[in-house]
Amino acid sequence: MSEGSATRKDSLLLPLILIYGAASLAHHMHNAIYLHDYPNLPVWLTAAGVVAAWLAVAAVGAVGYLLYRRVSRAVGLMTISAYAVLGFAGLDHYTVAPMSAHTLVMNLTILLEVVTSAVLLVCVARSAFALRVQRSQA
Repeated sequence: MSEGSATRKDSLLLPLILIYGAASLAHHMHNAIYLHDYPNLPVWLTAAGVVAAWLAVAAVGAVGYLLYRRVSRAVGLMTISAYAVLGFAGLDHYTVAPMSAHTLVMNLTILLEVVTSAVLLVCVARSAFALRVQRSQA
């Protein structure tokens, strides 16, 4: 694999991080605003707690990208992959109530976050593979 193709894959990384971040923000903000409408959420959960959770998740993504760009591509990709995996936590809604118990918008925000995190994870895996190939050819 040429260095040019690795660069093309990497050029998708930041846009996909931002797209997943926006989908995650949409889900978390919908969750915070309509917290009491989501079925079977723990009573201790607050809107501020949901916002804080999103800030923590977003921080992982930001740190991952900074590591990727300034410290180590490999460590950055590992951190970004952890960020992407956090997007699957939205599926936890379906462990406490079935999809049919959620509104259309609830389901859309949950599934958008999951799909965008999966796409980001695939991009990270491809970038990691390209990095490994590049290193083995050096």
